[in-house]
Amino acid sequence: MILETERLSLRPLEVSDAALLFPMMSDAEVMAHWDVPEIDDPDLIAAIVAGQVEDMAAGRAVYWAMRALDGEEFLGICDLSDIDRWHKRAEVGFMLGRGAWGQGYGLEAMRAVIAHAASSGIRRLTARTHLGNRRSDALLEKLGFTEEGLLRGHVLRDGDRRDCRLFGLLL
Repeated sequence: MILETERLSLRPLEVSDAALLFPMMSDAEVMAHWDVPEIDDPDLIAAIVAGQVEDMAAGRAVYWAMRALDGEEFLGICDLSDIDRWHKRAEVGFMLGRGAWGQGYGLEAMRAVIAHAASSGIRRLTARTHLGNRRSDALLEKLGFTEEGLLRGHVLRDGDRRDCRLFGLLL
C-alpha cells in the first residue's frame, strides 16, 4: 500500500532500505529517545529491516519508507505495528533523519498512516514515547492522541530503566 501526501510518498519498506536507514540508526541524536542506542553495524540494521518485512508479509505490521515527492529524498520511516485485527487496534511509530526535523514531515506522514488505519478497520491506535521526547509528544497531541499513562521503567537501555508515556487515539 503506497500512501501519498502533499509532499511525501510512503511506500512499503524493502530489505534494500536498510542502507538508507543506517545513517539514521547510527546517529546518537536520532536514537536518543529509542529503546536501543545507535547501531553502528549495518548487518544488524539489515536483519532488523528483514524482520520488519517478514512482519508485513505475515500481516502483523506495515512499515513505510518516507520520501519527499520532489526528488525522492529518503526522510525516515513510519509504521502501524502490533496489528490486532480482533480488537481492531495497532501501534504507530515514526523516525525521521535529523535533516527532516522541524519541517512537518512527521505530522504529514502520520496523518496519512492514521487515515490508512481507519480505512483498514482499525479503531484504536497507541503510541509510546520516552520521557523527555517533547517533539514526539507534541506531534502526537497535534494528531489528537491523548496521554493515557506513564509506563514506569518500561525500557531497559544502557543499564538504566526508562519511563515511557503511553498515548491513545480512538478512530
